[in-house]
Amino acid sequence: MEEQEHVIFIKNMVCNRCILVVTEMLKDLHLTPLKVELGMAIVQEQLQPADRETIKAALEKYGFELIDDKRMRVIEQIRTAIIELVHYEDNTSKLKLSEYLKEKCHYDYSFLSKLFSEVNGISIEKYYIAQKVERIKELLVYDELSISEIANLLQYSSVAHLSTQFHNVTGMSPSQFKRLKEHGREPLDKV
Repeated sequence: MEEQEHVIFIKNMVCNRCILVVTEMLKDLHLTPLKVELGMAIVQEQLQPADRETIKAALEKYGFELIDDKRMRVIEQIRTAIIELVHYEDNTSKLKLSEYLKEKCHYDYSFLSKLFSEVNGISIEKYYIAQKVERIKELLVYDELSISEIANLLQYSSVAHLSTQFHNVTGMSPSQFKRLKEHGREPLDKV
């Protein structure tokens, strides 16, 4: 089985709900999903160009995009890996971001960093920080953890470091954000 003929790379998948939507969409198109995860789906059927066009149109109805360009696939791998790390993984690993991405994407970090910056106009590090700030906002809105617990969960060296980074991105402290009536959270695919 030629793997590429069965693999679909998808942009803007950011959560488990996205996985469910894509899985159901593929079934509606009479395809057999073998594996669906953030950024990718593998189907049993061998996909022809006409099938990819149908899939592309169906994905767009849900706000997703089909990725055919190899460089864009790598970019989406980086985005997906960072989203998984910040929002879904139990962050007990002390791996540096560069090592984590190298392990997840199977490319040297310098290549990943250069490509990401070239295409997105921001560094991987800034994107990572933006995702962490969105996660902090989410946890502040839930109001179940203290700032100290959030700092520990997201592996900040201190509450002061978290607060400084949060302030640099949002222009306010975490406690000011908590007091807001309207919480300015961004959808993960827009960060």
